[in-house]
Amino acid sequence: MKSAVENLSPTRAKLTVEVPFEELKPSLDAAYKKIAQQINIPGFRRGKVPPMVIDRQVGRGTVLDEAINEVLPQKYIEALQANDLQPLAQPDIEVTKFEDNETLEFTAEVDVKPTIELPSYEGIEAEVEDVTVADDDVDEQVKALRERFATLTDVERPAADGDFVVLDLKAVKDGEVVEGAEVSGMSYQVGRGGMVEGLDEALVGLSAGEDKTFSSELVGGDQVGEAVEIQVSISQVQEQELPDYDDEFAQLASEFDTIEELSADVRERLGRGKRLEQAAAARDAVLEVLLEKVSVPLPESMVTDELNARRQNIEQQLGQAGISMEKYLEDEEQTVEEFEADLDRRVRDAVAAQFILDEIAKKEELGVDQQELSGHLVRRAQQSGQDPQEFANHMFEHNHIPEMVQEILRGKALAAIVETAVVKDASGNVVELKNLRPDGTIGEPEPEVEAPAAEADEAAEVVEADEAAEESDEAPAQS
Repeated sequence: MKSAVENLSPTRAKLTVEVPFEELKPSLDAAYKKIAQQINIPGFRRGKVPPMVIDRQVGRGTVLDEAINEVLPQKYIEALQANDLQPLAQPDIEVTKFEDNETLEFTAEVDVKPTIELPSYEGIEAEVEDVTVADDDVDEQVKALRERFATLTDVERPAADGDFVVLDLKAVKDGEVVEGAEVSGMSYQVGRGGMVEGLDEALVGLSAGEDKTFSSELVGGDQVGEAVEIQVSISQVQEQELPDYDDEFAQLASEFDTIEELSADVRERLGRGKRLEQAAAARDAVLEVLLEKVSVPLPESMVTDELNARRQNIEQQLGQAGISMEKYLEDEEQTVEEFEADLDRRVRDAVAAQFILDEIAKKEELGVDQQELSGHLVRRAQQSGQDPQEFANHMFEHNHIPEMVQEILRGKALAAIVETAVVKDASGNVVELKNLRPDGTIGEPEPEVEAPAAEADEAAEVVEADEAAEESDEAPAQS
């Protein structure tokens, strides 16, 4: 077999492959056997029909087509390996020449990983915001704690913002109550939001025993987004009374004896959280500086696929939260054009970062062991709110483990870069990145975890195979 490659662009290549007819013989023999099992010819047992009879009854062209369909994927992969190409998607294959007993010629156009000239990535300098815990931040946390111990008292007055009401609510469309859009006896805090648009405004001023009807849109179910009439009535108005913030409360709500100790603990907890946020910001700032150091050609098909996937994910999340895209853009103070431009920028940066980190992981000869894979699976399961065992089983069953391995390698590459970086806050202080895990994620060190017992050995095999599969024809995982 001979092959040649033509670079159509920095991210797309065209392979021209020539396969001598003698290399087709194994596939041709397999095609005859397969067809012999599928046809019934008088005088011959199934599977024992001679090739010459198959040629006469079925046609030599059918056999050749079957053989080509089998050999093309094999020769395509061989050509990729021979030319050191890493494909990002399925190829567009075209048979350009083929006659019986003659050389088979075909072309394959495919998006490929771009060649990247890595810049120096040691000692990158970046800057992040200062860590500050304002008194207002502490007060907000203290208020939330007090609300957990608050009491509700019935009041004989109209409902106001912050009050609790016991309400009955139903959505009506064309005179009929919408199925699944009716609740009764529900306690709700006025101003909390999270239900139908316009509810809080309708509740303010209502007294126990009164009702109101207003127009809104459904936020869930099969009829999400449809205009309906909302009928709401309240049977109770309750005022929230917060406990005094004193030493007695500190002893009730915590292990501390005084509010000074409790407030100090709240401030310390907030500080730890903000330092985690700062560590994440430092990691991202380092990556941003690295992206500015190198120009990465991007395959537009990959960018488009990722754009569509992210856009769909955002729309699904908004739908689950009962928020329309128009409302979201209004809250974000963005136009559609600004939203699309920002999404496009973020996607292009993410795709470019993948290519750069993959190259660094390869250069640094980074690997993934079973323990690292197990921990990553557990974190991913926790992030998606799934049972770790079920999540791991799903990943193995659907062959997503190579994607998980690639995610870990990219995280380790980023962690290696950040380790040598010099990150300062706005005040000029060097940021200690103690909360950066070896895989690039942010958080406290985790206890050791085990992969699902049934898949433990398989996980180790997959990790080893993935590290040796640079010429795989799978696209890289999207992050």
